[in-house]
Amino acid sequence: MDNALAMNPALPLVAPAGFADRMAAMPMRSKLSAAIGVAGLGAVVLAMTLWSSKGDFKVLYANLSDKDGGAVIAQLAQMNVPYKMSEGGAAILVPAAQVHDLRLKLATAGLPKGSVSGYELMDSARFGQTQFQERLTAQRGLEGELTRSITSLAAVSNARVHLALPNQNGFFREQQKPSGSVLLTLHPGRTLDRAQVAGIVHLVSSSVPELDPKNISVLDQSGALLTGGGDTQPSAGLDAQQLQYVNQVETGYAKRIFDLLEPIVGRANLRATVAADIDFSQTEATSEEFRPNQGAEAKVSIRSQQTSELGSGPANATPSGVPGAASNQPPVAATAPLTGASQPLQTAQAGAAALAANGRRDATTNYEVDKTVRVTRNASGNVKRLNAAVVVNNRTVTDAKGKTTQVPLGADELEKLTALVREGIGFKQERGDSVKVINAPFKVEPETKVDTPLWKQPEVLDMLRAAAVPAGLALVGLLVFFGLLRPALKVALAPPPPPAPGSQLTAVVDDPQDLPALPAPKSIEHLNGARALAKDNPAAVAGIVRGWVNGEAAAAKT
Repeated sequence: MDNALAMNPALPLVAPAGFADRMAAMPMRSKLSAAIGVAGLGAVVLAMTLWSSKGDFKVLYANLSDKDGGAVIAQLAQMNVPYKMSEGGAAILVPAAQVHDLRLKLATAGLPKGSVSGYELMDSARFGQTQFQERLTAQRGLEGELTRSITSLAAVSNARVHLALPNQNGFFREQQKPSGSVLLTLHPGRTLDRAQVAGIVHLVSSSVPELDPKNISVLDQSGALLTGGGDTQPSAGLDAQQLQYVNQVETGYAKRIFDLLEPIVGRANLRATVAADIDFSQTEATSEEFRPNQGAEAKVSIRSQQTSELGSGPANATPSGVPGAASNQPPVAATAPLTGASQPLQTAQAGAAALAANGRRDATTNYEVDKTVRVTRNASGNVKRLNAAVVVNNRTVTDAKGKTTQVPLGADELEKLTALVREGIGFKQERGDSVKVINAPFKVEPETKVDTPLWKQPEVLDMLRAAAVPAGLALVGLLVFFGLLRPALKVALAPPPPPAPGSQLTAVVDDPQDLPALPAPKSIEHLNGARALAKDNPAAVAGIVRGWVNGEAAAAKT
């Protein structure tokens, strides 16, 4: 029996049928590699999930006030842009690829506006502050309230108000007057007219005691002074509205020239400019004319008439009559016969003759005369003079071979173009207008096309930055799978090797089942000896085979 065991080594075990059994039968090194691979792959999947849910967010704005932060968040929600708040709400986070684009868009919308503090500064007054600090806090609060009021105007995007409030003393003659300055930031394409600037000046002067409107200066974002200042006269220069009017007049005349000549010479072959001298002076004249009634049908009306008479009796006339009351009574009415001259009439005629001889009569008659009062106000903004300059490019000529050349314009063509320009702008010789049309070749600058390499383009760089994290995680996952998991799975899922010829032992007791047997003997004598042993002592051979199947032989060998 021992010789038989010595001649026949232990039979190999049959490969397990289940996956769990195969994993359990793997070597310890393969098991450890599979465990590390599964853990690494799970970590990669978890990292990719967290990255996809969180994304690459960067700071858009930090340390904003509650008002500006709410306005920015509302605008981001309206634009359908994802955002997050940092710890404590100190910063607003957006996707990294959209930071610069969103900043430009929000700046166009006027966000963030910045926090302006008004009289709420007085609510946080500290105990023990000096009088100077109290006065400065009150001044800051007043400036903030004025800034809020000015920025509420439709054309004003932002404003800053500076007030100079001197300290007042007990001497009235030595007191200084306050002054103020306002810096305006207007929305693009908007301007303020005189009435709006005057309203801002009046608002500031009415909010500060004893502040003269002449001591307030208003500037725009370009540094242009919108107010006349203290002693500056309005006629010292053109204001913003007048300059805008001049620009509109010049642009209108230039557009007329382009509309006339572009269909003839082409859009890219014409340059024109117009300078307009505008008279903004305002004059008023009053005239009064007197004209008598003239003509055959003129009706003359008497305005006033005055007559005066002065006379005395003859020099040799002596008083007559009885002295007394009877001679001082007025004369009675005269009685005259129906026919013939009466005595009183003769007496009256005699008295008139005496008056004509020794008296004076004055008569004054005033007649109505026509009166015309005329008030003439000249219009402001009249065109005093126009100067137009037009440059026309050479004419392009293509010959039969397709070669293109530049040919100057003729004198007759320039004369026609000049006539068109004069008629288009309303040329007036008596006004001193001038029109000059010349022909000159235009210089064409060669277009320098800058070819940016693909790997330097901003879009490609942003895409690479966005794809760097998922690509790295995917690479790590592939390395873990092919380096750790795949060898372990290959070992676990490998099919059992096919048995060698003659490696199976058929049961000796009429058993149709094929059982694993000893390896093929090296010689026919060994095979014959095993067969003889199975016939002579089948119980012993069955015990040996049972031990091989149960693994006793392998345990004994180890």
